[in-house]
Amino acid sequence: MSITLDSPLDMHLHLRDENMLSTVAPLSAKTFSGAIIMPNLVPPISTKDELLAYKSRILEATKGHTFKPYMTLFFKPTYTKEFLESVRDELTAIKLYPAGITTNSEGGVAGFDVEELRPTLTAMSELDIPLCVHGETNGFVMDREAEFVSIYEMLATNFPKLKIIMEHITTKESVEALDKFENLYATITLHHLLITLDDVAGGMLQPHLFCKPIAKRPQDREALRRVAFKAHPKVMFGSDSAPHPQHAKESCGCAAGVFTAPIAIQVLTELFTQYSTIENLQAFLSGNAQNIYSNIEIPKKTIVLEKEAFLVPNKYGDVVPIYAGETIKYSIIERKEI
Repeated sequence: MSITLDSPLDMHLHLRDENMLSTVAPLSAKTFSGAIIMPNLVPPISTKDELLAYKSRILEATKGHTFKPYMTLFFKPTYTKEFLESVRDELTAIKLYPAGITTNSEGGVAGFDVEELRPTLTAMSELDIPLCVHGETNGFVMDREAEFVSIYEMLATNFPKLKIIMEHITTKESVEALDKFENLYATITLHHLLITLDDVAGGMLQPHLFCKPIAKRPQDREALRRVAFKAHPKVMFGSDSAPHPQHAKESCGCAAGVFTAPIAIQVLTELFTQYSTIENLQAFLSGNAQNIYSNIEIPKKTIVLEKEAFLVPNKYGDVVPIYAGETIKYSIIERKEI
């Protein structure tokens, strides 16, 4: 039996730049209609000119595919309302990183003084620009996301009209926060639906499963699955697919990131089918995102899958994907792009 998905969206994607961009961007553009593009390049995307130039490079790399990059800026508390108004037509969201917490985030927010953040966040509220947040503290690594929930609560309370996206959530505490505040939403990755910390470091270390935030406990994974599989209206798919060259992953100081983009839709189809919730995959992959990001334009694309074995390549360029060299159960048999 074939499974058809309309206009799938990836609401958290890393495309990098230069040669890496040329390698990985077409892999997302083949199957997704659009994606929220993360701004943590070196230097980060923080001006209109940088945003437009990066968008142009993405469009060049994805030429020949129906794909819309939804652009973001790297959060700075010094953005004025006038500046945000000038870039609003090209901007889908702004991404906030705590300083130094993940890849290329050294210029992020060093403290969460609400009065320091207020001018920019108030302007974002008035202009209906969502705030996407990598929600981790600098505490013990297993507790960082749970500790950050209090900061989400502070932001949600002080800026009730600001749409706040808790990115790539990994804990039951983050899931519980979803229903406490009307303006809190979340993305969930494929790999956090699949793995726990035991898969990463319970035996031989698996560098290609190491990411930030790290995978957590089985009970955290179950909380994620519970809301994803029923397509809770406040959650949506965001792959956080984060490519690094093989030498950067298989080395001392392993780079954080799991590369899932080429097979995300196929594995999600397998997972939702396994848990008898395939009827909810369309909402998780597209419908909820369209409701949450209500102002975005969605290119038309249809993906048809069948239960047909697919051997995952060992590498795409110099990037090793999740399930490299393994066989997954579903294949994309048809793409219709308009």
